[in-house]
Amino acid sequence: MKLCKNWRLLIAIIAFSGFVAATVATVFLFLDKKKKDEEDLEHYLDCSIQ
Repeated sequence: MKLCKNWRLLIAIIAFSGFVAATVATVFLFLDKKKKDEEDLEHYLDCSIQ
């Protein structure tokens, strides 16, 4: 019975770690895309003014 609980705990920890890693990766990708979009917009505006 105790071994079964240990396995459940281990699986829960692994699943939670995967969730945290996916969340962090999503945030970094979102911020990187936002920064790139802002740079592209700035470049477009600079070129359209000239």
